Amino acid sequence: MAELILGQVLTYAADPLAEGPGAARHLGHGAVLVEDGRILAVGGAEDLRAAHPQAQVTDMGRALLSAGFVDAHAHYPQTAIIASWGKRLIDWLNSYTFPEEARFADPAYAREVARRYFDLTLANGTTTAVSYCTIHPASVEAYFEEARRRGLRALGGKTCMDRDTAPEGLRDTARSAYDDSKRLLENWHGRDRLSYVITPRFSPTSTPEQLAALGALWAEHPDCLMQTHLSEQLDEIAWVKTLYPRARDYLDTYEAHGLLGPGGLYGHAIHLERREVDRLRAVGASVIHCPTSNTFIGSGLFDMAGLTGAGLKVGLATDTGGGSSFSMLRTMAAAYEVGQLRHNPLHPAVLWWLATQGSARALGLADRIGNLAPGMEADLIAVDLASTPAIAQRAARAGDLWEALFPTIMMGDDRAIAGVWVGGARAK
Repeated sequence: MAELILGQVLTYAADPLAEGPGAARHLGHGAVLVEDGRILAVGGAEDLRAAHPQAQVTDMGRALLSAGFVDAHAHYPQTAIIASWGKRLIDWLNSYTFPEEARFADPAYAREVARRYFDLTLANGTTTAVSYCTIHPASVEAYFEEARRRGLRALGGKTCMDRDTAPEGLRDTARSAYDDSKRLLENWHGRDRLSYVITPRFSPTSTPEQLAALGALWAEHPDCLMQTHLSEQLDEIAWVKTLYPRARDYLDTYEAHGLLGPGGLYGHAIHLERREVDRLRAVGASVIHCPTSNTFIGSGLFDMAGLTGAGLKVGLATDTGGGSSFSMLRTMAAAYEVGQLRHNPLHPAVLWWLATQGSARALGLADRIGNLAPGMEADLIAVDLASTPAIAQRAARAGDLWEALFPTIMMGDDRAIAGVWVGGARAK
């Protein structure tokens, strides 16, 4: 039976980074009609009730109906070590990340963390995630099996590392990285709502031979995405220069090995050189902004205005567990704060778009997720705009939608997520 979900409705007709807040559409008393995993209609509540009298009605009151959040860069294996104290990137990897990822050699542990990860992300309104797994194929199996069980759209891949800069026990080889990734890709890519992502962790933990092998795999499967890290910290960039002395810049370590293209997702991208920006734009690649991670680990301030002004596609992401929250609300708040420090405060319409349609566009999925429109997959959330006393008292003074929504962006958490639908089925 079709379900008619009532509430305020927020959709996007265009990119608010280019068009301003007027790119958004707000219905104060609207509805979304869903059936068989798809959105059938979006419009005024009374009109849709009259047109579909047999539909089951779910009234969310004054909650805001929106597309579910799209987290464009995460590390589900780092769930248990989120908010670990006091390290910059390289120390953080050695002190926390690598010891924890070693535990994923145990398939039972991988399954346990995958269940916990999706519990936490769904509670926070995230309906699509793009995750790095570990070098262990079982970590990928656990991630996709759990996502499939819940009917989620999920993207991920086996992290590949073969240099001795990664610890013993967390290294594969150029050959095994190619073979394992290909087998996992053939098993999972395009199955139900799942997509495989070719995943070299980053140049410092891969030899040129491994990067070339993964570049060859991507050339064989260009419908897959490829994800990696780029220019997160200045000491990381200096490290890359010592390992790849002939490279023109950090991006060139990927480009020279077939790992630059339109399906490329480059996490962080804070300290880019002009050539790197030009090449990323020329091939239609995406950069992924991870603001809570960038401030938590002390990486730097992402240049949203400069990069979008240069024509780059930008997604938004938690980067858990280097990022300090599973919440895309907190991630939007951090993006606003980083923008302020860059003298570029982002409007709430832009922040919400980045967490939904903007990230979907970065993933090449804007025709399927990230917005509420007929034909889109029915991944949506209902957001309580008065979820805590502090938020409620501020929202009560609001003169328009954005004044009502901004306190939830800045102070909201999982209590603000009043409902989640995944493929049209109620999940929260």
